Amino acid sequence: MMDILGKRNIWYALSITILVIGLIFLAINGLNFGIDFQGGSLLEFKFDHEVSNQEVRNVLSDINIAEDSKVQQTETEGINGTLIRSKELSTQEIVEVEEALRDQFPSTEMLRTQMVGPTIGQELRTKALLALLIASIAIVLYISVRFEFRFAIVSIITLMHDVLIVLGIFAILGREINTPFVAALLTIIGYSINDTIVIFDRIRENMKMMHKTGFEKLANQAVVDTLPRSINTSLTTLITILAIYLFGGASIKIFMLALFIGMFAGTYSSIFVASPLLVTWTNRVKNKK
Repeated sequence: MMDILGKRNIWYALSITILVIGLIFLAINGLNFGIDFQGGSLLEFKFDHEVSNQEVRNVLSDINIAEDSKVQQTETEGINGTLIRSKELSTQEIVEVEEALRDQFPSTEMLRTQMVGPTIGQELRTKALLALLIASIAIVLYISVRFEFRFAIVSIITLMHDVLIVLGIFAILGREINTPFVAALLTIIGYSINDTIVIFDRIRENMKMMHKTGFEKLANQAVVDTLPRSINTSLTTLITILAIYLFGGASIKIFMLALFIGMFAGTYSSIFVASPLLVTWTNRVKNKK
């Protein structure tokens, strides 16, 4: 039988390394908050031919808004488009941007505009953090009732591990943080905790049937027993998410990328972080006694 939990120091070292790298990038680069959280204006245009980001920035420089703007090509297949994220623009400034682009590229067509005030952006950020906090508290209460308090604390540590990995990778990639990203985090939390509970259920069953066996051994047996289920379920989900990310529209790219990273991290943590932490906790309590 595989001794997964016996090698827990290796899994701890791997997780800590990934988390430290992510936290370094978070400290240096910070998070790239979209206009959902910062407030500002989003303009999307399309052209009849490919237009580079630099060409668009040159046009924005002519009307003195390039410094406060980010330009990004849209990734939707078949559309030569550009997204411009900027400080909050007035109606007149938006008209100036459209006219300046049309002067340079006659085929310019505005697809959409979106305005978010700074107050609304701050409110969305607060509500996003509140949603994550409420979800965490609910998980602690549920697992404490269904299992034991130590199971609940280990679950929360595992979820923090998953969320920090997603945030760290987004900081490394410089990808935008928006409201779909928050929705992805909540989805990741639900998926990860479900996978963890499956393993915890098997540990609890083994505690009843193998009460004369040491906790580490019965916990390792539970992880090995549920390993095929965890891997098969995760692979099926990850392949689907990857397909949607590659062939879906630009509007869901952030959501699917966060979901892919989080699902992968959640599967890893439920197997190689949650149960090892539970064993470490149990062993230390026994040693103190």
